[in-house]
Amino acid sequence: MFRKLIINTAEHETRVALLEDGTIVELFIHRQDEADSAGNIYKGRVQRVLPGMQAAFVDIGLSQAAFIYVDDVVSDAVEEVDASWLGEDVEEAEDADEETPSDGKEGSGCKEPRPNIEDLLTEGQEILVHVAKSPIGTKGARVTCHVSLPGRFLVLMPNSRHIGVSRKIEDETERSRLKGLIQALRKNRFGYIVRTAAEGIQADVLASEMEFLERLWGNIKKKCQNSSAPALLHKELNVSLRAVRDLLTQEADKVVIDSRNGYEQVMAFLDACAPSLKRSVELYEGPEPIFDAFHLEGDISRALKKKVWLKSGGYIVIEQTEALCAIDVNTGRYVGKYNLEETIFKTNLEAVKEIAYQVRLRDIGGIIVIDFIDMEKKSHQEKVFAALQEAVHRDRSKTHILPISELGLVQMTRKRIRKSLTSALCEPCFYCDGEGQLISRKTICYDVYRQILREARDMPGHRLMLRVNPEIAERLHGEENHLMVSLESRLAKQIIIYPNPQFHVQQFDVYEITGKASLAAAEEDPGAL
Repeated sequence: MFRKLIINTAEHETRVALLEDGTIVELFIHRQDEADSAGNIYKGRVQRVLPGMQAAFVDIGLSQAAFIYVDDVVSDAVEEVDASWLGEDVEEAEDADEETPSDGKEGSGCKEPRPNIEDLLTEGQEILVHVAKSPIGTKGARVTCHVSLPGRFLVLMPNSRHIGVSRKIEDETERSRLKGLIQALRKNRFGYIVRTAAEGIQADVLASEMEFLERLWGNIKKKCQNSSAPALLHKELNVSLRAVRDLLTQEADKVVIDSRNGYEQVMAFLDACAPSLKRSVELYEGPEPIFDAFHLEGDISRALKKKVWLKSGGYIVIEQTEALCAIDVNTGRYVGKYNLEETIFKTNLEAVKEIAYQVRLRDIGGIIVIDFIDMEKKSHQEKVFAALQEAVHRDRSKTHILPISELGLVQMTRKRIRKSLTSALCEPCFYCDGEGQLISRKTICYDVYRQILREARDMPGHRLMLRVNPEIAERLHGEENHLMVSLESRLAKQIIIYPNPQFHVQQFDVYEITGKASLAAAEEDPGAL
């Protein structure tokens, strides 16, 4: 399977798509005015301790207070490995040292009871925390004291002594070699996760990265000592460099980027950490937008719809709530060829692949309930369940699937780190009072931006007229005015925005103004053209 990373970089938005054999399977979006705090390290101040929930709120300087559970507070009694925010599937951690029995009696096997949150944190206390989950909806960021600093091949865990190896490295000899190398090379008894990209890497390369990560941790500690809470101590890489670091060679064979500045940033980053990969990076300079050139916009639009049609004529319906997603499978127009049971079985099998694809592309997390069409044969149920397990195998997010229940339902969980695609690109519908979803006004403004870029090539004149819904016109004149300013500067054309109250909020069109007559007609009646 050939995988590509397609990076679309603009002044105000960056989109990164992971393609498998030409099909988009993951999409990452970052906008300039939106905070992406996952991976950042802060010095925070405890605002409130909640004994009833064994958790606390921490002020880290964001608009919403962060949330920390008792298990995420460093103590002698609690240590864990969690690399899910990096997309790594890590084995159960093993301590490099022999365990000391907690009660001092050899071989007792007793563990100290978990301490209470009120014994670990007090209001006003300053603590160093790492963001494991960015804010989602009304929920603040999820933070932990179990700091992890990712590199190309390793993840440093300064508050742990555990060594874990990615499960994607399947060869037991290689796993043992890597674990032995880390045990022999480490000097400060820090914990490490060996990433998938470390497979086959020699000791000197790993030693160099260990030295870099430990030096970085030392700088963060010094900054922490000299800062007052709340303060940002370490910022994670931007979405483009993070995708290159985490996906190139592990998940992708090639990177195509459409920005000269972004291309140079990626090349400089690889020059410092992986020079051999520079030949995998390509600068796209084609005439049409890069996502259009790779036919991605249609798949993204399809991933925002509730109903997804299958090739056979069946379809699935995806309904998302804040913490649960329900997926319903229907035969639709598919009538089969032989009998009802065979028709149902084939529809369910086809739906399995589409469900796994849509869950990954939409980045749906939390609890997922799939309502397959009822199958009478036990063998058919087992085959559909096995097909689902196989279909989610390539998903980097951790999933857990339960067998088909007596009601024909499959329950599964998927680790949620960031907003789903629908949450990132849509907002509650102001036409239906929040009962449904539509493209957000911000997203429409960015769609307008891209559409003008597409059509301006075929319009030689110096003035363009953009007709939009009044809500969008107001936004383009206000908080999104920078988009129009950027376009006028880039295209050397004047863009005149006319609100049309008859337009749906998602409707817009672009015309070239060829003379005074057409401009006058537009001023008198914007719907006349």
